[in-house]
Amino acid sequence: MNSDLHENRSEQEVIGKLSTLDRYLPLWIVIAMALGLILGRVIPSLQNALDSVKIDGTSLLIAIGLFAMMYPVLARVKYEEMGHLTGDRKMLWLSLILNWVVGPLFMFALAWIFLADQPAFRTGLIVIGLARCIAMVLIWNDLACGDREAGALLVAINSIFQILAYALLGTFYLAILPGWLGLDTQDVAFSTWEITKAVLIFLGIPLALGFLTRQVGVAHKGHDWYDNKFAPRIAPIALWGLLFTIVVLFALQGDAITSDPLSVVIIAIPLIIYFAIMWFTAMGAAHAIGLPYARSATVAFTSAGNNFELAIAVSIGVWGVTSGQALTGVIGPLIEVPALVALVYVSLWLRRKWTWRNRS
Repeated sequence: MNSDLHENRSEQEVIGKLSTLDRYLPLWIVIAMALGLILGRVIPSLQNALDSVKIDGTSLLIAIGLFAMMYPVLARVKYEEMGHLTGDRKMLWLSLILNWVVGPLFMFALAWIFLADQPAFRTGLIVIGLARCIAMVLIWNDLACGDREAGALLVAINSIFQILAYALLGTFYLAILPGWLGLDTQDVAFSTWEITKAVLIFLGIPLALGFLTRQVGVAHKGHDWYDNKFAPRIAPIALWGLLFTIVVLFALQGDAITSDPLSVVIIAIPLIIYFAIMWFTAMGAAHAIGLPYARSATVAFTSAGNNFELAIAVSIGVWGVTSGQALTGVIGPLIEVPALVALVYVSLWLRRKWTWRNRS
């Protein structure tokens, strides 16, 4: 009885649990896009100003925005609590297969099916597919009553895998696999080192800083202060960083977008398909192998979401701030947020309807 009441209340209050910034994020993203387009039109010299100060070929302002997106999320991960969760080998293996085999391969297929004649957008979509979710997934997981500790573990694993394997997987999916399949890759120019460098700078450094911040903060102030005061205080910085980066990118992308507004639509279609099919596949597989609801939801959301922050950073670092690849990365969160909020409701509905092992 209490469990049913808790589930009903959870479903009714999903949106209520979100902060104003989180709740209306799609609206803020649209406003940020519009503001960027207006600034790009009103201030023609803006591009030169933004490019005047760079960090390894990336505008300083964009670099600041990218770091702001990454660091707060990685500082929230409870690294010290992950050891006991590694015993759930079924969950770990399922997550690894979905995140690092099924997800990238499925996005590769969607990119070539829907964007075969749009090489920049196609490449951007593949780059997104390789960037496994480490950020907003913590929000969706909490709203869906998922396992917080399992979510922290999978976020940490995805972060480490991206540092170690992202560049190699990028080379495989952008050059080697298309070559095996007889697909044309002459219009995709990149180097493995450029991808590696972008990942190390924009994921490796925030990961190291996030880990150190947590170790020092917990050691000096304790877990309660860090988790309930410090972490919630810095959490909004990630979303503000995303909105700031979108404003800057759209200021630079203005001409490309206004001359081809349908580009947003053709990028959105495969993304919507990806989120839905990956989530239902993950949830069904987790249920089939006997995982309890909380961990099934965690696997589903970590498998369906993507690390758009890293995808944007790689696209900017390798192909440039005005590239179609960067535009694809920026459009991603606009589609992901409403899609995964809808899937939170679906998840809570399944929690009531399905029979779960060790149901809590």
